[in-house]
Amino acid sequence: MQNLAAADGPQATTAGQLLRVLVVDDNRDLVLSLTTLMRAEACDTRGLYQADDILEQVRDFDPHMVILDLAMPGKSGWEAAKELRACLPGKRLVLVALTGEHTRGADRDSSRMSGFDFHLMKPCDPNVLLTLLRWVRFDSPYRSHIR
Repeated sequence: MQNLAAADGPQATTAGQLLRVLVVDDNRDLVLSLTTLMRAEACDTRGLYQADDILEQVRDFDPHMVILDLAMPGKSGWEAAKELRACLPGKRLVLVALTGEHTRGADRDSSRMSGFDFHLMKPCDPNVLLTLLRWVRFDSPYRSHIR
């Protein structure tokens, strides 16, 4: 398992906890770009390059949002989403599929059935991701706990 250090990210304050985002993709440049974008938006962010140990990472980091590639070596994003939903029932976790390969309507249906809340296409407009961050931060059930 390889992950990016989170030590240089924003720190939580007494006003509330920071929005925590986990980015999982086998494309290292994409992981670095998205974690940089999230940190610029005052999110505590970690990145993984594979989904094989995602359950352990989610339990350890306790993210509010997971951005997850669908096509990765080892465990697919769909498999990872199903595992998270099955092993963490009732956990408020926003799952975002981000894919460049699975673009058909049937793929979107598979994402929904796997437990994803959103299905986005690569390359993704950063403003779409920022809108999702704002939704999680201000309009979702998390809003009273996140700054």
